[in-house]
Amino acid sequence: MAVNTQRLKYVLVLVLAAVVAVALLWQRTGEEGPPPEQGSINGVAIQQWTTEKGARVLFVPTPQLPMVDIRILFDAGSARDGDASGLARLTSILLDHGAGEWDTNTIAARFEDVGAQFGTGARRDMASVSLRSLTEPELLEQALATMQAVLQQPRFEESELERERRRMLIGLQNELQSPASIAERRFYATLYGTHPYAAMPSGTPETVGALTVKQVRDFYRRYYVARNATVAIVGALDREQAESIAARLMDGLAEGEAAPALPTPPPLDEAVAGETIHVAYPSAQSHIRMGALGVFRGDPDYFPLYVGNHILGGSGFSSRIVEEIREERGLAYSSYSYFLPMRVPGPFVVGMQTRDDQTGEALALLKKTITDFVAQGPTPEELAHAKKNITGGFPLRVDSNSDIVGYIGMIGFYRLPLDYLQTFNEKVEAVTLAQIRDAFGRRVDVAGMATVVVGKTAPTPPPAAEPGEAAPAPAPPAPEPEPAPLPAQPSPQGSGGD
Repeated sequence: MAVNTQRLKYVLVLVLAAVVAVALLWQRTGEEGPPPEQGSINGVAIQQWTTEKGARVLFVPTPQLPMVDIRILFDAGSARDGDASGLARLTSILLDHGAGEWDTNTIAARFEDVGAQFGTGARRDMASVSLRSLTEPELLEQALATMQAVLQQPRFEESELERERRRMLIGLQNELQSPASIAERRFYATLYGTHPYAAMPSGTPETVGALTVKQVRDFYRRYYVARNATVAIVGALDREQAESIAARLMDGLAEGEAAPALPTPPPLDEAVAGETIHVAYPSAQSHIRMGALGVFRGDPDYFPLYVGNHILGGSGFSSRIVEEIREERGLAYSSYSYFLPMRVPGPFVVGMQTRDDQTGEALALLKKTITDFVAQGPTPEELAHAKKNITGGFPLRVDSNSDIVGYIGMIGFYRLPLDYLQTFNEKVEAVTLAQIRDAFGRRVDVAGMATVVVGKTAPTPPPAAEPGEAAPAPAPPAPEPEPAPLPAQPSPQGSGGD
């Protein structure tokens, strides 16, 4: 009965969170926050310090709800795998599969018994360890003690590795049967070549099948160290409590060293730049990925490119790409574009899903739409609409503790200015038409992009219209299941390189 009571309490707190968040947004609308050099979020200062062993900590007190969110980010993503693709992800998965005196089931039960949510993950740039707990002392103590053991005393047992390896291999089998996943893998491999970003975080059947306990333990000892960590804390705590938690979680780790800087990705191989790579797959629709190297976190062109892409392909049905390809021509069920900023230049990705027999026509129109946008830029009306859309929706992106902890973790991990969020809307509003044209003109070259098409047949260009004739009208789309929602442009928080 005690367990059920704690769960009920936790659910009630979550329900209250939304109400309180909305009230706070209204309350802070007219308040003056800390000076820009200090940095704040929703009018509350972002506090930062470094632990005795060298971990960077960012903290935002939110006393309105008796909850705390903790997110620890290590520079231990798949970019650190080397030849052992999938190692970072397997290490992350195994952290809570036995630690200290507790086995996998006991660890899960200890979190569940106090209504806490715990998770780990690994992407290209980073590995994460996260906890959400109520701040009632007895409940928080059990959650923290369990998290501490997982971080500092993981067992990495052979039996657990074999179990999770089987699960990863099953997941890889599913990926390799999905045309969308096949396109994603081939696109990254083509774009990044020998760079660490080329490999998928989930690895390959060959590399995952060869991973050993020794490799996992060595990876953990090298990268799960204090000087390679960023700690983000948001919740109903004071500074002293936050410092105590950060020290508790970090002091039991080796001090270690920060991971070395990643190399800059090389230019796209001339042999594939501008070419279309076709991967045969018996699907009714072709999956297209096209793109080039994009931006890094802190890139001076980020805001012109972000705002410009919102107009080009990042705003769903109001974007140029969707309007031209889906709404006007009926050539695609989904189409989009986005920049994914990472530690070093991440990709600029354009994606589309279209019927196999009209792939060539859809791809030609996609390239033309991007080329026209690069040459001409957006209209004043499009820019005004994009700014209103981005700035108007921004408060909703930071209206919960989980949102805030994600943002300050990103700020700390990528060493962005503390006033990044405080000045975000100002920088969006300052973007001009000339800046968008200039940034896209320098950074986006359609003729030099990598293009991957996964489908039955290789795309062929549409027939040229005779002089004086209109181009042939596209065939109407065949009946298909309702498509998944269009991918939205990544938020300023980003994804860490999925």
